[in-house]
Amino acid sequence: MITASVKKRENIAEYLLYMWQIEDLIRANDLDIDKIQSSIIDRYPGLSPQQKKEMREWYESLIDMMRRENVVESGHLQLNRNVIIALDDLHRQLLRNPKFAAYSAQFYHTLPIIVELRAKAGENKADEIETCFNALYGILMLRLQGKKISEETTAAAAQISKFLALLSHYYKKDYNNELFNDSSENQ
Repeated sequence: MITASVKKRENIAEYLLYMWQIEDLIRANDLDIDKIQSSIIDRYPGLSPQQKKEMREWYESLIDMMRRENVVESGHLQLNRNVIIALDDLHRQLLRNPKFAAYSAQFYHTLPIIVELRAKAGENKADEIETCFNALYGILMLRLQGKKISEETTAAAAQISKFLALLSHYYKKDYNNELFNDSSENQ
């Protein structure tokens, strides 16, 4: 939870991938807070009893949200979907604004990868930003499972990461009301 709030302030892309991983960790532990306590919280180094209590409460609230929002088996919490929506809105604003030509160039350099990924998605098509996150999360899961990742996939992930890093940079500036107010340094 401390990690999540720091990531949300500093790098929204890392935050979202982290939160998707938390959702999957909760599912892997059958939404059972006692399993999460023993397999995650108790193994977290250097936590005080109060911090463990707060972490348990954070996991309990996420479990409750997952149940209420019916994302027990798959899908994402509304709070995480809201991040995608906010990033998608910002993405569209940046593309429309000629001051962000470097962002547009980075997006159009990434677009062929996105188009290919969306073609492979079949009926489960997502918008461009969510497609990028789905790709990076899928690669993260493959790495965690120790599976080999092709050079082509690694190169695509690097390009997507570069693009999302730029979007995250602009998100942070926008969050701090520095993006559209500062005409001297938008790029």
